[in-house]
Amino acid sequence: MSPELINLIVQATGETLFMVGIAALLGTVFGLPIGVFLATSRKGELFAAPAVNGVLGVIVNATRSTPFIILVVAIIPFTRLIAGTSIGSTAAIVPLTIAATPFIARLVEAAIREVDAGLIETASSFGASPIQIVFKVLIPEALPGLMLALTLAIVSLLGYSAMVGAVGGGGLGDLGIRYGYQRFMPEMMLAVVVVLIALVQLVQSAGDYLARRVNRRLRQR
Repeated sequence: MSPELINLIVQATGETLFMVGIAALLGTVFGLPIGVFLATSRKGELFAAPAVNGVLGVIVNATRSTPFIILVVAIIPFTRLIAGTSIGSTAAIVPLTIAATPFIARLVEAAIREVDAGLIETASSFGASPIQIVFKVLIPEALPGLMLALTLAIVSLLGYSAMVGAVGGGGLGDLGIRYGYQRFMPEMMLAVVVVLIALVQLVQSAGDYLARRVNRRLRQR
């Protein structure tokens, strides 16, 4: 493989890491509070609001059930409004964030619901407010699960980032389509696949390691 093609792979890898990193950060910023609310707003829970919980749950499910490639095309006007363009790695952050937010929200909800209810009751008996229970009990106790949830979200975003290449989203997916498919360069397609596999393996290993470290600290308390 020529140095020019290697440079293209390096550049495309950087674009993929950029859009996945920003989308994961924004998806967590939006998805974490939504997930916490979904986990604590049913009848009789900390922030009891069953009606709002139901409506928000429907919105989250509807967004999650929309195929990503359809979502990318459907929100092109919104992407142009936010990013000023609908192509490139910066524009790809918009659909990636919208796809990541409900996904992370549901994973956060599941992690929060795994926390022992007895801990919540104990904190309430000591006079802790709902906000204090969330930040001092629920999130710290659910941290290993939240780490694994974020790891899964980032791995999924890596796959999504390759799909946005089909609509000019930049990154490794775009490189694989333009060179590997359209120019009939199987070695480029293979290189893209290998890099994506390596990135997924790296993210998964790091996430598993951090989750084990946090879990070990919780058990030693």
